[in-house]
Amino acid sequence: MISITTSSSEQDLEGILKLHKENLSSNLSIEEKQNQGFVTVAHSMIDLKKMQQYEPNIIAKDGEKVIAYVLGMTAKSKDDIPILVPMFNGFNYIEYKGKPISEYAYIVVGQVCVDKNYRGQGLFDKSYQAYREYFQTLYDFAVTEVATTNLRSINAHKRLGFEEIYRAKDENGLEWSVVIWDWRK
Repeated sequence: MISITTSSSEQDLEGILKLHKENLSSNLSIEEKQNQGFVTVAHSMIDLKKMQQYEPNIIAKDGEKVIAYVLGMTAKSKDDIPILVPMFNGFNYIEYKGKPISEYAYIVVGQVCVDKNYRGQGLFDKSYQAYREYFQTLYDFAVTEVATTNLRSINAHKRLGFEEIYRAKDENGLEWSVVIWDWRK
């Protein structure tokens, strides 16, 4: 039986990390990335524990197995993962509705992933709906960056209601789309 809940134990974080590693861009073939999508930033258990101290993650479980996750990161964790510092710093100048993102109460989707054996069952949408239900009274919106080469993720985020507000390339030439899911609408 599949349940959607918040991460609360080290076992939950281990399940997230296992699923994360299975879908990390560097561990997938070009064909898998094109057809199934991928996650880009390699998180460690230390990273997940740092994020968890501020907000839980939304996870879907089949029994005890983590089969989907939506990670939550806040401005409090902006200095905890060095590779993400530029994204958080960008929120000081990337504007949404006339003011910088950093002036809003926001939560960052630190990544989202569904186990390949459970795709096509609505878990992406259900997990994100649980994310919204959990966080919408605390934050104005969810914001994240999606690699523009990750068409599966771009399309899934659009379908859910995320809107692109900014696009830029990183120091490696990878183009990113900054998208927001405004919960005040």
